[in-house]
Amino acid sequence: MTSLVFLIPIALLLGLGGLAAFFWAMRSGQFDDLDGAANRILIDEDEDGDEASEEDKP
Repeated sequence: MTSLVFLIPIALLLGLGGLAAFFWAMRSGQFDDLDGAANRILIDEDEDGDEASEEDKP
């Protein structure tokens, strides 16, 4: 029973810390462009990519 005296405030502090981190992430723009990061990995912006692709041609 005495462990609940310590565990409940610790749980509340961790929850408040998670909530604060979530609001910080929202304010800093982490969730503004959800699809952009997923699409950027598919775009080949490498300038040397054209030379490498021409070298691969027989």
